Amino acid sequence: MNALNYLLIKEAQYDCPFCDENHLIQIRKRMTKSLVKNEPVEYEQIYYYCAVEDEEFMPSKVMDKNLLKARNEYRKKKGLLSSGGIKEIRINYCLTQKEFSNLLGWGDVTIQRYENKLIQDETYDNLIKMVAENPSFALKLLDKHKEMFQGDRYLEIRGIIKSKIKEKGNYFLKVQQISNYYIDFEEKSDLNGYKILDIEKINNVLSYFAKYINPYKVKMMKLLWYTDALNFKKFGVSMTGLVYQHLPMGAVPLGYNEILSLPSIKIEEEYIKDYIGYKIYPNKEVNLSSFSLEELNILQSVANFFKNKNTEEVVEYMHNEAAYIETNSNQIIPYSLAQQVKEFKI
Repeated sequence: MNALNYLLIKEAQYDCPFCDENHLIQIRKRMTKSLVKNEPVEYEQIYYYCAVEDEEFMPSKVMDKNLLKARNEYRKKKGLLSSGGIKEIRINYCLTQKEFSNLLGWGDVTIQRYENKLIQDETYDNLIKMVAENPSFALKLLDKHKEMFQGDRYLEIRGIIKSKIKEKGNYFLKVQQISNYYIDFEEKSDLNGYKILDIEKINNVLSYFAKYINPYKVKMMKLLWYTDALNFKKFGVSMTGLVYQHLPMGAVPLGYNEILSLPSIKIEEEYIKDYIGYKIYPNKEVNLSSFSLEELNILQSVANFFKNKNTEEVVEYMHNEAAYIETNSNQIIPYSLAQQVKEFKI
């Protein structure tokens, strides 16, 4: 097979079904097409390859994973939650699969099937989304199906949901505070990279860099700018819709303090010599499914290039960008200058 058609993940010892003996086989991945509910989908398929017999095969567990990937691509195409997305919502409420099914008023194994095999219909999908977006609605469902839960567990889950209601209220407050800074940027333009502010995307980008880099506050601001600048240079649109201002430490998004209060991250003070540093850590698991493959490539490039550079080095690097040199203090940095951003090689 042409090496361009697949990517070698690793080699491992395995009981080969063709040779009937344990030997080194290749574990590969490739893009392939399949029909799901009579609709074509393209997805990343994993398979095993025996070089001795020049044959490929899939163990049953791998086949199951591939089927789930194909179904998730169908879900994405139809605007439905992925299996991982459903699981994330369930875990956010600290529920087992059976408990989540019972809260929704469904059969005990319904959520288990949606997370592992079956594709939910639009009506069920909308109900799960409503629970994710509105904890108050989740509380009403819990009370409605109270008899499905034992007393102590019911009270425990109720307490968890109530805490989510408070968190959601704080989140909406932060969203409103951030949005206030962007009141003059409600139309697509060169100043927001032809993208309306996407706070959920910002939340996920922050979470990504917090997990893989643990940057300090100033460095995080530059990671955001390079993410948006490179995305704009490659695809003509920013990733987040953030608007950046020329400040002494480089490009900084409007409302940066409020942005750093979003729930995907947490900030801890660290005393470094004679000053306090604000280091950023993830507050939840990164939702990689929220990014396209192109976006993940941008994020990975930025993370790999800057991960071993300290804050001062990152600031100095940004100071040499045309976007900084050709703008004045406190000026909004137009994204058109990102066309000149230095594309770093990893």
